[in-house]
Amino acid sequence: MKTRSSFLVWAALLACAASARPDITVVTGHNNNEEATAAFEFRRVPPPDGNSGAPGKFTIVDGRGDPNGGGLEALNDGRTPTEEDQPEENFFFDAGTEGGRLRLDLGRATPIQQINTYSWHPGSRGPQVYKVYGASGEAAGFNPAPKRGTDPAGCGWTLIAAVDTRPNDGGGGGQYGVSIGDSSGRVGEYRYLLFDCSATEMEDDFGNTFYSEINVLPVGARVPSASAATESNAPEIKPYVARSADGKYEITIDTARAPELTEWATNKLGPVLAEWYPKIVALLPSEGFQAPERFRVILRPGRGVAATRGTRITANARWIKQELTGQALGSLVHEAVHVVQQYGYARRHNPHPSENPGYLVEGIADYVRWFMYEPQSKGAEISARNLAQANYDRSYRVTANFLNWVGEKYDKEIVPQLNAAMREGNYNTNLWVKGTGKTVEQLNTEWKQELKKNINGTAAGGS
Repeated sequence: MKTRSSFLVWAALLACAASARPDITVVTGHNNNEEATAAFEFRRVPPPDGNSGAPGKFTIVDGRGDPNGGGLEALNDGRTPTEEDQPEENFFFDAGTEGGRLRLDLGRATPIQQINTYSWHPGSRGPQVYKVYGASGEAAGFNPAPKRGTDPAGCGWTLIAAVDTRPNDGGGGGQYGVSIGDSSGRVGEYRYLLFDCSATEMEDDFGNTFYSEINVLPVGARVPSASAATESNAPEIKPYVARSADGKYEITIDTARAPELTEWATNKLGPVLAEWYPKIVALLPSEGFQAPERFRVILRPGRGVAATRGTRITANARWIKQELTGQALGSLVHEAVHVVQQYGYARRHNPHPSENPGYLVEGIADYVRWFMYEPQSKGAEISARNLAQANYDRSYRVTANFLNWVGEKYDKEIVPQLNAAMREGNYNTNLWVKGTGKTVEQLNTEWKQELKKNINGTAAGGS
């Protein structure tokens, strides 16, 4: 069920789109990060339908596709992403560029009923900014591949509509749908469509939209029904925003689906994250990297404990309620570490990134939690009961214990060094040798021997 705020965002976005002719309508829909699902359901825009679209072939007229993307075939393969940050399921222009131009060849002049475009990304690559032109290909002086700098309207193309779904209040992450139609049910009869796509921002290299699907529906095709969702009658609970002491970092905590946690989120969780997020950023630096300055925490009923994707943390409100005086805060500090880790950075900056060990991803997060945020809890201690299962790659608390031991005995910078290498896509096992003079296996053996000695010594002293 969509909230009242979603409707207002939709209304604002609709005002940002413009048509070239008064009879052309441009309807825009937006699902914010916590509402977006793989169904791509919008209040006014039909969901994607790979079975109704006119067949055609996309070509890049100007610009270049990002090698991390799914290629042009992702635009009309009938599939949409199942998650918010799936580069391989989207087409997008290369990082650091200002967009480009795409041409769709339908094979013959086709009466068009609708042009529908879809995108999904948690950040600035979510909104859509483009102009779409149509051409039969028969006009005198027709240029089938006008580069940027050439006005398509001057070489046989007709401007159909201009689209800009960027919200006025910044951010812009989420899922977007755009439907271009005509009051008569006929946009025009064209063989070619030209999409002149612009980056949503140029403050960094990552402003090119993740286009998930482009559906061109011919006249007579079935148009999928838009979502029939209605506004909730429940009182709106606005997200709480916590800020670091210096104002640099902003954490939005959304309890709309768990209103009973609003007071705890405001008085407990917000202050903890505002204090500890800057500390985590300082602990895990790497050259040229800037940690996200904003992230979002959504508390809602679900499964498990919590999960982080990019700059969005989703936590199971049912579990949190049971752990308000126990692990609730520590678990979300753990997730905040994942926001800072940003290991997807490697895919954007390293053409051949190495694979990061999963045990280290979680082990580093638990190291920060158990040995820095709440060392007094001794939650990562190895006891006689779990000594037999202790191994450096056991993940979570066990790996955290191993990392702490290596840091105290050999190299106090081992965690920042490992994290930096993983973020840059340069992890390899030689990093352990470089930092300590020993392989990770040798360190593992020594660590376990020392654990056993300490446990036995404690048992003997207590007898």
